Amino acid sequence: MGTHAHPPHGTPQQQGPQPLPGIQNVVAIGSGKGGVGKTTISVNLAVALSRMGFKVGLLDGDVYGPNVPLMLGISAQPKVVGENRLEPLQQHGIRAISVGFLNPGDKPLIWRGPMLHSIIRQFLQQVEWGQLDYLLIDLPPGTGDVAISLIQTVPVSGAIVVCTPSDVALQDARKAIEMFKQLRVDILGLVENMSYFICPHCNHEVDIFSKGGGERTAGIYGVPFLGGIELDASIRQAGDSGQPISLGEGSEKSGPGKSFYDFAKRVVERVNEQNANRGESVIEIRFQSFQFRATKFRILLLYSRRTNAEIVVGAVRFGCKRIRPRA
Repeated sequence: MGTHAHPPHGTPQQQGPQPLPGIQNVVAIGSGKGGVGKTTISVNLAVALSRMGFKVGLLDGDVYGPNVPLMLGISAQPKVVGENRLEPLQQHGIRAISVGFLNPGDKPLIWRGPMLHSIIRQFLQQVEWGQLDYLLIDLPPGTGDVAISLIQTVPVSGAIVVCTPSDVALQDARKAIEMFKQLRVDILGLVENMSYFICPHCNHEVDIFSKGGGERTAGIYGVPFLGGIELDASIRQAGDSGQPISLGEGSEKSGPGKSFYDFAKRVVERVNEQNANRGESVIEIRFQSFQFRATKFRILLLYSRRTNAEIVVGAVRFGCKRIRPRA
């Protein structure tokens, strides 16, 4: 399949969002403008979720400026498997697909209209994603056709809006929030990138791009504030080298990477809340040595030693006495 591939002859042109088999949650990550670090947020969120034990896929939806290959350190091309389906490339525990895999180098893509929409649909519905807990879609900046097409192609569990504290970025973030609302996509929350800078000499927090704008905007629009990501040169350096900062040893506990893990935990909580509101009961209970994951029908106890025990559930609720281990 090349960059100009088309669906197989006889394939029906399906209308409306089509669920992706095996994918539990689809999360769209957008911004009202470019340059706010949306792809950095997407890549590090994917890595953090993967290291937290989830199966994660990442779709680079920025067809005109795909940066996921660079930030993940991938230079290969995906294989075609089965009936004209792409197999995602795997790196750092993430399954990824990007136009940048099919069109490497500096040659621009000049796509529009039906061809563009066909490629978008292929990247979602003709990719062998497998079983995923989360598929993250890194949307192109703005509120144009590509972003709208991606959102309308599959059922989206929720959207994240990325901004910086500057007034210009916040103004455009409001447009992204309004776009998701008009498309009837639940907004998981707003995350503020480049939120603050820690001086390496005195350890003092410096507000380079103002302060508190993201949290105020979230409050005005009634959406959760998912936290701030600090401005640190090591985050940029890690992304440029294909080794995202959240990969670092101990990054979940301290340093610039910690803010991504704090953010990832809030995203999981918000997705679970949205699923519960839709009647898709999901409970995540994390302890130091093991993890509970619960759905309507079962709880899977995941030990850090990778020895699993399944528990049959009659009713899932906190303090439920009807839960008994399977014999």
